[in-house]
Amino acid sequence: MRCLRCDRTFMAGSIDYVCPCRPNQGSDLGHLDAVYDYDAIEAMRKASLETADSGLSSLFPPQFRYTGRTIERWWPLLPVRPASLPPLPVGDTPLLRASRLGEALRVPKLYLKDDGRNPSGSFKDRASAVAVARARETDREVVATASTGNAAAALAAMSAAAAHSAVIFVPRSAPQAKIAQLLVYGSRVLAVDGTYDDAFDLCVRACDEFGWYNRNTGYNPFMTEGKKTVSFEIATQLAEANARDGLKGSEGHSRPLVVPDCVFVSVGDGSIIGGVYKGFWELHTLGWVDRIPRIFGIQSAASAAIHDAWRDDLDLPQPVAAATAADSISVNAPRDATKALRAVRASGGAFLLVEDEAIFKAILPLARLGGVFAEPAGATALAGLQLAQRKGLLEPDETVVVISTGSGLKDVPAAMRVAGEPSIIPPTLEAVAENLDN
Repeated sequence: MRCLRCDRTFMAGSIDYVCPCRPNQGSDLGHLDAVYDYDAIEAMRKASLETADSGLSSLFPPQFRYTGRTIERWWPLLPVRPASLPPLPVGDTPLLRASRLGEALRVPKLYLKDDGRNPSGSFKDRASAVAVARARETDREVVATASTGNAAAALAAMSAAAAHSAVIFVPRSAPQAKIAQLLVYGSRVLAVDGTYDDAFDLCVRACDEFGWYNRNTGYNPFMTEGKKTVSFEIATQLAEANARDGLKGSEGHSRPLVVPDCVFVSVGDGSIIGGVYKGFWELHTLGWVDRIPRIFGIQSAASAAIHDAWRDDLDLPQPVAAATAADSISVNAPRDATKALRAVRASGGAFLLVEDEAIFKAILPLARLGGVFAEPAGATALAGLQLAQRKGLLEPDETVVVISTGSGLKDVPAAMRVAGEPSIIPPTLEAVAENLDN
């Protein structure tokens, strides 16, 4: 483990969460980054090529084909053993070629990574699976988290599947659909009469007091490790798509994977975008791709702390009074800003701001032209792509991936806000015909 703030290193088992150099709560934490023996992993892959079967999968050693295609496939690059992961199929979400949506946006090589297909309906299952596995391996009987909803639902699902206890702190304003998931899965749910940041701080104190395992985003470094698997999947799926189409990637035959030119992802706390970058960085470090894609982080203009820090060339964001209706990315004091800022700066990408109105409007083309029903935070990435196109930030032939981080079923009222109401008619054919004429 290496501290991104002071560069101090630790053995993985000697520290749980943040570096002792951290002076304060809020965004100014001593964030840790997991470091692996990349030379040994690449040597393992090369050795396997001599006896591998044919096809794209032969470019991965047997250790990377543990069972199926879920995140356990990547266990040599994860901080947990496959047997410790909950028995739910996390990851391997579809990468969809969005031809109609791409045509409408003048982005012909557009793909949608639909992480709303995960077991609990969001990207956060990737991290929560790792959290439960770490709790089991460190003999913690209870795992806890603070969340606006998705991380909580993910933890509730993973804990239930693994027969593990979970305590979840949510802000009182969290959508009822998300809270319902937590209760159905059997977690102990504590609705904090305050903001997400209040819930976060209370969760940290409770974990310290009661010895629980803390899954908090931006506090537990291993959450990045679960989230980075989305990048491994994108690179694998693009390579498979190219192979089906008889195309060669820019990496040629010597490297097994293919990366896009640009990735668009919504940003709240900064943890997801940090994981996206970490995954592509590791693929590049291993020599499996020849570059890292430009990563665009999209924030609501009503919750813009990380964007503003990037714009002003700051190392840490200043707290804001977040007021976006996209609840999954509504954060006053982002806890994983260090990794988020690194992701954009190191990849040559950018942070972009979109208004809430643009976020809600993006739900419709994402569904009607792309076939993906996304919650507002999931649609935020598409709103960012639309803005990037208007600003001339993309080249016409670039391959672009938009990550939809959560299912629209998480926030049905948001969808109804833009989709409208159904037509109510009497049960007659004449009424049907009249409605069609209108």
